[in-house]
Amino acid sequence: MVLKRSSSKLLKKPPTVRQSISKKATKQKKIPEKNSGQKKKEKKPVKQQVVELKKSTRPLDEVVLYPEIEFEVKELIAEGNTVMIGPPRLTRFERARITGARSLQLSLGAPSLIPWSDETRDTISIATAELDAKALPISIRRILPNGLYQDIPVEWLK
Repeated sequence: MVLKRSSSKLLKKPPTVRQSISKKATKQKKIPEKNSGQKKKEKKPVKQQVVELKKSTRPLDEVVLYPEIEFEVKELIAEGNTVMIGPPRLTRFERARITGARSLQLSLGAPSLIPWSDETRDTISIATAELDAKALPISIRRILPNGLYQDIPVEWLK
């Protein structure tokens, strides 16, 4: 589907840097230097041609709309404790996201799910220890581009 833009403001192109510099250079007046009786020939300014490359062959007032792809969101139900989407372990991105979210909860006063010593005061290390002990009741949703997804509990992942 192709639509035409109706606003005339959208059709005007702003001048390029070279065009604005060349306009300023032609407006400046030359001041002749005072020499001891010798006349010098004034050089005429050489006009440079500005070549603009078009990025597209479409007209500027044309807007192209593409149809959206619709799909149904469907859950894959695993048989047993099998991970059907993605690797059978936590990815580094999932681990970082879970650790960061749990660390924020701990820093805001949430109770710890594992016992920890008084020496450990860092919320990130406590969150990492909870994740390694698989004490967090969190599920990870892995989604495929076609709309299929699987909710995977952290206990299933290595």
